Amino acid sequence: MDHLVIKPASQAEEQQEQDEILVERAKAGDQEAFGELVRRHRAKVYGYARSYTQEAFLAEDIVQDALIRAFLHLGTLVDSRRFLPWLHRIVRNQAYTRLKKGPQTKEQVFSGLTRQPSELEATDWEDLDSILHRLGRNWSASVENNGNPEELLVRRELFETIKSLLHCLNPRERRIVESHFFDHLAPHEIAHLFEMTQANVYQVLSRSRKKLMQERIRVVVDQYVKTRKDAGIMKQAVLRKPEAMKQPTWITCGAALYGLVEFTERKLSLPAVLGLSGHAFRLTVVPKNIHIAGPTMFDFQSVLEEGLRNMGFVPRSVCQGQLDGTPGPNATFVNPTLLSSAAREKRQLPALLPQAIELIHSSLDKGCPVLAWDLFMPEFALIYGYEDASKLLHAGDNCNNDAKIPYEHLGRGLIEELFVLAIESTLPIDQRTMLANAIATALKHYRTQEGPSDRYVNGLAAYPVWKEAFEKGSVEPNGNAYTLAVVHDARNNASRFFAEVADAWTDESLDGVRPQLKEAAALYRTIAEDFNKLVQLFPFPSGGEPNEPATAQQAIQLLSVIESNEGLAVSLLEKIHAALTAN
Repeated sequence: MDHLVIKPASQAEEQQEQDEILVERAKAGDQEAFGELVRRHRAKVYGYARSYTQEAFLAEDIVQDALIRAFLHLGTLVDSRRFLPWLHRIVRNQAYTRLKKGPQTKEQVFSGLTRQPSELEATDWEDLDSILHRLGRNWSASVENNGNPEELLVRRELFETIKSLLHCLNPRERRIVESHFFDHLAPHEIAHLFEMTQANVYQVLSRSRKKLMQERIRVVVDQYVKTRKDAGIMKQAVLRKPEAMKQPTWITCGAALYGLVEFTERKLSLPAVLGLSGHAFRLTVVPKNIHIAGPTMFDFQSVLEEGLRNMGFVPRSVCQGQLDGTPGPNATFVNPTLLSSAAREKRQLPALLPQAIELIHSSLDKGCPVLAWDLFMPEFALIYGYEDASKLLHAGDNCNNDAKIPYEHLGRGLIEELFVLAIESTLPIDQRTMLANAIATALKHYRTQEGPSDRYVNGLAAYPVWKEAFEKGSVEPNGNAYTLAVVHDARNNASRFFAEVADAWTDESLDGVRPQLKEAAALYRTIAEDFNKLVQLFPFPSGGEPNEPATAQQAIQLLSVIESNEGLAVSLLEKIHAALTAN
């Protein structure tokens, strides 16, 4: 007689059987069962998402959306044994959809306020309006289907997310939002129900949407940090304080760029960084009043990334906000409370905050700091460390600021602009190419080819506008003094840069232009000396008396001399560039 041998089930088989039981229970409406499935497989699902995208924040977003879809469609899963492959397919589809759309999608308005459920198009799982409409539609369907459990919003992880979003609303806002999205009441019906005007309904819904979007960003950041913890990579990483924080320069973006380069194998002096990035040659003024924002009114992303490429680096940045050439308030004169942490807490979270945090983690984990805008005031600074547990960044600048800053304070400064920049990698480049690139960048700026605006003027065209402000007596003393201090510093460094290249750079192919480089160094030294005379007339921060007629005429005469010499410098740069790029 044969004996039946029963082999003990393997651990994998036991888990498979337990998963089947949990899936069946979840399909029957057991929210704890679905929560257990998520807890069992979340790390694996996150791994699926990361296999399609290398960006952690995007993977986390894909997981969130995939779990929402899995919850809503659990009833369509016929074979409970296929739960994990089925979930994997949802993640893959979500990842492909995201990657096809690109990394950024535009925020949309309440475009569906007057639509009926039957008119709603397919759900856009990247858009809050579309998700809420879909959830509301399925809520209604579940009621019509006698409470079909797989369509109820009770799955633990999903419900926690929805609750965390809705709980940011006050009771009245929440009732109105639920009436619109879950009960599908039209604005005029809501107005009647709550005894308010239809215009007020639109205002409440619009305000609530902004709150929900803010809360969603917080949830994504929290989930991102939690995922790092679950993966065992939640940590504290603090680099040594960059020497760039000690650099005595008015050009804070130049100091910050120097801080990035400082942590690479390509050692460059501050004058070299300012020259190669083009900041030694920049001049931007705001017409009529010479606003203090002039020196920082440029497209951060294109200008700073081009500067790094000139030095042979591959840049990566995250940018969001105005950055459109509109002067912000002068931080010198605003109420100090507007620069405080409390003031930042009241401002909107930038939608790209998760991407910015991921870039900071990525760069610091490689041992390189990150350039950032407006961490303490509207100037550039460096982030040189992070602490995941407390969600704090270590940051400082060359203006004697050095502190820990919450993750959520990024992009919530006085002007509410988010910009972070890091060096992704280094490429081989020779000295001749670096110099040719730098001069090309300088000439583009001098010729105002960066995208001129009626809000600011750059390059050689800035001089007539600057002189006109003196002639009309409309100069703002503090802004004018700051602009002069920055440009004087820039031209000093331009002179030092060309002197260094002529005397210390070893590339023999530069020998033919060394005499011209020395000539350029001497010319920029003369320009710097004349700017210094203006700095003495209009010291920062008081600014002197720029609108006093005699002083204004003296300033106009000096600017005319400088303008003429800058024209000669541009002609000389064109000759050097032609020689460098000749075959």
